[in-house]
Amino acid sequence: MWPNRFFIENASRYDGQIVRIQGWVYHKRSSGKIKFLMIRDGTGIMQGILLKGECGDQALLDFERLTQESSIEITGKIRKEPRSPGGFEVGVQTLRVVQLAETYPITPKEHGVEFLMAHRHLWVRSTRQWAALRVRSTVMHSLSHFFEENGFIRFDSPILTPSACEGTSTLFSTQYFDERAYLTQSGQLYGEVGAMAFGKIYVFGPTFRAEKSKTRKHLTEFWMVEPEVAYADLEDTMVLGERLIEYLVQTVLSQRSAELEILQRDLRKLEAIRAPFPRISYDEGLKILVKRGVGILWGEDLGAPHESALGDEFGKPVFLHHMPSQIKSFYFKQVDSIGGPGVMGTGKYALGCDLIAPDGYGEIIGGGQREESTEVLRARIQENGLKEEDYSWYLDLRRFGSVPHAGFGLGAERVVAWLTGIEHVRESIPFPRMLNTLRP
Repeated sequence: MWPNRFFIENASRYDGQIVRIQGWVYHKRSSGKIKFLMIRDGTGIMQGILLKGECGDQALLDFERLTQESSIEITGKIRKEPRSPGGFEVGVQTLRVVQLAETYPITPKEHGVEFLMAHRHLWVRSTRQWAALRVRSTVMHSLSHFFEENGFIRFDSPILTPSACEGTSTLFSTQYFDERAYLTQSGQLYGEVGAMAFGKIYVFGPTFRAEKSKTRKHLTEFWMVEPEVAYADLEDTMVLGERLIEYLVQTVLSQRSAELEILQRDLRKLEAIRAPFPRISYDEGLKILVKRGVGILWGEDLGAPHESALGDEFGKPVFLHHMPSQIKSFYFKQVDSIGGPGVMGTGKYALGCDLIAPDGYGEIIGGGQREESTEVLRARIQENGLKEEDYSWYLDLRRFGSVPHAGFGLGAERVVAWLTGIEHVRESIPFPRMLNTLRP
């Protein structure tokens, strides 16, 4: 059935042929004796023309009772029409109503965000949401394809974990038989296991953060891809990250330009995204922030205004590296100075990096080099008030054949939001989970 089924996105292959379209009513209108029917089938929208003499009387009668989102089947001849969506239209010959929809709650008028979120199961049918989620699909596929084509092994990490990765204050906990378990914040620690076994791996799955944040860049459940590479350092991480971003951008431009145009994305900005990306240290970044009037004290983490300022400074993704060690997690390798060594693995700077996207979309990659010393890592675990027994397996990676290694995490939803230019990250995932959003 599938090889011969007609889909609107492939209309150019069927010019002059009679086809059957199975879909839903997007819109309808009449102009004199001509009736216009906009039908969507999930792959696109096509205009259908109903004319007396070309279609039966029953089709004309059924047209009159159609409501928005009614499911229908039509047959007709495909023909070129530059004024129609996609450049083709169908001359309707038959029309069959599969189900007559009730009054559709989402109309062309303006709706509030709360209303639209409550009807997210229907909102995804609208043109902009449809376009954004098609871009998401391409991004998700491309993330796996990039790593597989570059010799990485997919290494799945657990959703339920016994301990924290990013910080105990942002954990969702649950009862796990006779003990507590947590929804994973990151697959990175388990990814390091894979790197020691396979050399280079990527973890790809949902992650969870119990952050009470209401910003346009935060979700409590999101998807993250996390490559980890043995015998790699901070510079290797930045090179891999910029190669991945360039690949994602150019792939989306190639495969989803029509969707980006629906979203009114400035394609010229994306076309200019080519590696290598600018690299600045945290210290250099502070000077730029002062120049732009949003300075912070050394040792403070960057917020949305600061990330936006750095993005505006360069107009393309920029790496911020050598962060203050106090704002990075316990597993980062530390050094005393930029380009210098650490003393017993401790130091002022963490060998970490953030890739900041332009146009206010903030951090889309965060990563760096991991601490490979057993003694130093054990001390860090204790300093951070963590239980060593929860990380005994993680310390084993340093006891049995430890090597320098590095990696990063990329949040898929933030990347989709940036690529599409949508205002809020909630529109980059089918069912967003946020502070006050659990349904549908």
